[in-house]
Amino acid sequence: MRKNFVFGSCFLFLCEEPTHLIMIKYNPKSWVALIFHSYSRQTVKMLMPSIIGIGAYMAILIFVVVDVIQIEFQTTTAVHSLLGIVLGLFLVFRTNSAYDRWWEGRKQWGALVNNTRNLALKMSAFLPEGDKENRSYFAQMIPNFVFSMKEHLRDGVVMEEIDVVGEDFIAKFDGIEHVPNKISLMLYQRVNTLYKKGTLTSDQFFVLDKELKSFSDILGACERIRNTPIPYSYSMYIKKFIFTYILTMPLAFIYPFHYWAIPMVLMVFFMLMTIELIAEEIEDPFGKDVNDLPTDTLSKKIKANVREILL
Repeated sequence: MRKNFVFGSCFLFLCEEPTHLIMIKYNPKSWVALIFHSYSRQTVKMLMPSIIGIGAYMAILIFVVVDVIQIEFQTTTAVHSLLGIVLGLFLVFRTNSAYDRWWEGRKQWGALVNNTRNLALKMSAFLPEGDKENRSYFAQMIPNFVFSMKEHLRDGVVMEEIDVVGEDFIAKFDGIEHVPNKISLMLYQRVNTLYKKGTLTSDQFFVLDKELKSFSDILGACERIRNTPIPYSYSMYIKKFIFTYILTMPLAFIYPFHYWAIPMVLMVFFMLMTIELIAEEIEDPFGKDVNDLPTDTLSKKIKANVREILL
């Protein structure tokens, strides 16, 4: 479960994001369903400590300035209007960068779906119909790579999701940190053995090498996304800008609106923080958050397709 530091008043509140096992399916043309979707309530719940903190800060500030000290000074929204434009550009770049990572991850998983099917189709065509042993081996090991890759991009491979192929199968992974690499190696070794036995020709071996190599390429691309977060300074300063912008905004709205400034600033705060939270969530698209890629569903689909082809 990923945690976020969310700004509230003069403090940092540690809020936990809700985790989900599947990606939300929705109709983009249904306005009412989207506006009142439960995800909006979850976002409000997540930001509630910060909203309460900002609201309390503003109420105290307005009470002290207007009712206690009764200071009157000329206020203007021009500065925050200009800063809002700059901050908006920062958030647009931030969201676009995060979405690029999400979309790149989706393209890589789309390529994985295609390449696993291609490998299964070629193995089914190259292997004799009566070779049940090798057909069963690839029908299990190809999905094994996919499931191990899915969990490798999260917190570690769940061996319970891996099909056991042979008596000493589990023992082969003792001391192995990179399980997908090991499974990819075992696929290469099996194909090489079939080539040496004469089951596969040199041309067929060359054709299969392309599909096997693509597994490592796709995994490497996903690892690059997973292990290369947005630069620290950029993430730090955009949070500082939001914090400073919201903290100083009440000063521009105190005298024109008095206590009505509280809901106005809270609405701006909610919008800015929602954009930042969405960017934080989708920049790592391989987890279990509501906006992450449906890698669990894709893995099950690949497994069903490969077995249908080979068995």
